[in-house]
This record gives sequence, C-alpha cells and structure tokens, in this order.
Amino acid sequence: MKEFDVIVIGAGPGGYVAAIRCAQLGLSTACVDAWLDAAGKPSPGGTCLNVGCIPSKALLDSSHHYHNLSHLLPQHGISTSEARIDVAAMLARKDKIVKQLTRGITGLFKKNKVTAFSGTASFRDPHSVEVALSAGGSESLSAHNIIVATGSVPVDIPVAKIDGDRIVDNTGALAFSNIPKRLGVIGAGVIGLELGSVWSRLGAEVTVLEAMPEFLPPADRTIARDALKLFARQGLDIRMGCKVTASKATRKSVSVSYEDADGAHKLEVDKLVVAVGRRAFCGGLNPEAAGLKVDDRGRIEVDSQCATGVDGIYAVGDCVSGPMLAHKASEEGVAVAERIAGQAAHIDHSLIPWVIYTHPEIAWVGRAEHQLKSAGIDYHAGSFPFLASGRAQGAAETAGMVKILADAKTDAILGVHIFGAQASELIAEAVTAMTLSASSEDLARTVHAHPTLAEAIHEAALAVDKRTIHL
Repeated sequence: MKEFDVIVIGAGPGGYVAAIRCAQLGLSTACVDAWLDAAGKPSPGGTCLNVGCIPSKALLDSSHHYHNLSHLLPQHGISTSEARIDVAAMLARKDKIVKQLTRGITGLFKKNKVTAFSGTASFRDPHSVEVALSAGGSESLSAHNIIVATGSVPVDIPVAKIDGDRIVDNTGALAFSNIPKRLGVIGAGVIGLELGSVWSRLGAEVTVLEAMPEFLPPADRTIARDALKLFARQGLDIRMGCKVTASKATRKSVSVSYEDADGAHKLEVDKLVVAVGRRAFCGGLNPEAAGLKVDDRGRIEVDSQCATGVDGIYAVGDCVSGPMLAHKASEEGVAVAERIAGQAAHIDHSLIPWVIYTHPEIAWVGRAEHQLKSAGIDYHAGSFPFLASGRAQGAAETAGMVKILADAKTDAILGVHIFGAQASELIAEAVTAMTLSASSEDLARTVHAHPTLAEAIHEAALAVDKRTIHL
C-alpha cells in the first residue's frame, strides 16, 4: 500500500487545485481521476475542462465571431459577403484548447510533485482507498487526509432519454458535426441558454422549453426580464411553464410532447438537448465504508469548512451543497488544503459570483432585489444603462445595465447585478468591493478610467445616492 499525506479523489476544478495547493504546502499528495479522452488517455480537468466550461466558451466565442460578421461589424463600416462557418474546424479548435489545458494540468502535477493515478477510487475505510486503474489492475492508497472532489453529472429525465444521436446532453451538444436546422433545448438555465446561443448564432432555429414559470429565478428580476426580451429578439424562442411529457426519436428527427397553461403541444426538432441541471456524482466511491453521510440528493454532507464529520475527510465542489460553479470548487479546494496544512483559511459562500455566458453576459454577486424584499431588508438601489456609456456606444454594445443594491442604513453593498458585454470580467470589481466590506459610496468615490465599461459600475454606485452624472 502506498502512503501519502493527502489523497484527492477527482481532478476537476476542485480536485486538481486542491492537490496542487496541498503539494505546494509540503504535503505528499496523490490525485486519482477517472476521466479519459477519446484516445483513452488520462484527461484531468473534470467536466469543466473536458465537456463543460472551457469547450462551451470556445464554441461561444467562435459562434459570436461568426454572428458579429452580419450583426455587429456592419455598424463599424466593415462588411463581408458569403461568410460561412466550418463546423469541423470550429470543433477542432475547441478540442485543441481542451487538449492543451488538460496537458497543462498534467504538467502542473509533475511540477508540483503530485502523484497522479488514472482510475476510479473506492473507499476501503476512512483512511484508505482502492483504485481500479484505467490501464488494468488496482492500487491501494492510504492517507490520514482525503479530499473528495468527484463532481457532478447531467440529470436524466425519463421523458427524454439520451441516445447520443438525436437526443443529447451537454456533451453531445458540444460536438454536433452539422448545424441542426431545428434545435430543441429542455431547460432555460445556464447550460441550456449557452448551448442554445451557440447553435442559434450559427443558424439553427432554437426552441427552449422551461418548466419553471419564471425566467432565471436566481437572477435579479429586472435583469431577467430584460434578458428574456433581448434573447427573444436574437432568435431564441424561450417558452416558460412547459412540462415535457414525452419524446420520440426517429432516424431524422425528434418529436417532443409538452404541456403548458394552454394545453398539450408537440414540437418537431432535428436534435434535442437535455439541459435540466446536474446532480452530485459519487459513482463507485463507496462512501459508506468511510462513514460519510449522503443526503437525499446524493450530495456528501459537509459543514461550512467542507469537513464531512469523519476525521480527515473533506469534500468540495459539485458533490456537496451549494452552487455548481468551477470557481466555487477551486476556492473550496484551496481552503481545505490550507486547513490540512494547519493554516487559517476562509471562503465566503455568500460572495461567489455567478455568470451566464450568453451575449450580452449576465453576472451577479450577493442578493437580488426580490430576495431583499422577501427578507424585509431596507435597501437603496442604483442602476445605470450601458446605453449611456461612451465606451459601450463606441463598441456598439449598448444592451444591458448595472444595478447596485446597498443597505439603507449602513450603505454596505448587498448585491451587484450586471447584464451587458464583459459582465463576467466586470463582476470581479463588485466581488472585491464586497469582500472588503465596501459601501456604495466607496465605489462612487473610486476613480474609474474613461472611457471604459467599468464606468457603468461607478455610475450605478452614484445612482444609489441619486447623484449619477451621465443619466
């Protein structure tokens, strides 16, 4: 049996980051991961890097460039004719990026002296695991400290069984060899909107069926409403309150049956993407052997410090409660590594930013206005539209707004919500401000370069006190 200070199970954003940080802190570290690429070789990075965050953003960028040829560049006096998309080349670029980054993690493991095992780990007891190696055979590992970072998998629904051809999950939707003329998407959450956007920009007629009556419930209501209207103008046919009851795939199409307030309907599409969410994954882990508790949603139970209650065992990322976000998993992994090494570590789960990579992007941190009202918290709100931003006008990216919510008594920032170009980058300023317990006045008195999109944050902060300048 091989002994280590720490064993990390899973090499996704939570696992590989935890392993590297443990090694940096002088702990002998092993990382076990089962992911293999198409050639059967180890491919660390988890869902995020292999079939999630990274490949989807690569396709979003590619499709956005193509879309801009006819929808944005003419405003800049740039015109082109007979623009076409080479789907094979686009997918090859995506695959190349994934390969480069997975190899990068392998290189980081070697640099930091993390011992990698390709295979599936199963608990034997609280301090040892048996690894069924991908290449065959097994390996026994032991450590006092074990970090579980096994991630998540797509949720299956009986009425739309994945067949990998006509009916696919997010993995299949990242690899269509041709642009479907009619694309159906079940689920108007982050994954559904992003994948729907990719193929809509490339020419597919996209219909999104969402069971919830409200669009993007976690987002601020004002921004969700504006986003829904804009996505409709872009060509996404988003239908709310639709319960899918059945689907039938044939050699050429998929027939989807669903019900809404007006009764029963049918939708015929060429491809159907099931994007109704993800669930925690602990396949093969054998948590009972370690004494781990698993809730009714399959998540490993942990406290606010990611400790499981079993001495030396922690769990991070998608396999525990909280938002299924790569950066949340990574920060939990770092915090756990530092606690194992005897350092003080902290992560504020209330200040984890959310991003939806549509165009314009949607990003937020903290609480939304309807949440503050529901909690009875007195607040002031300030907003500023990108339409009034000089930089946004120059870029012809004027859709959207910034909204800041501050405590009515203390002026502490309670939430920041952005709908607009580069929202994913702009939200970092808000996270920093809130992490440092800043007030809206602090943001209002922070000098922002001109002209920049970030000035919209400055103006929104001024608007909290009703003293915005450019509106």
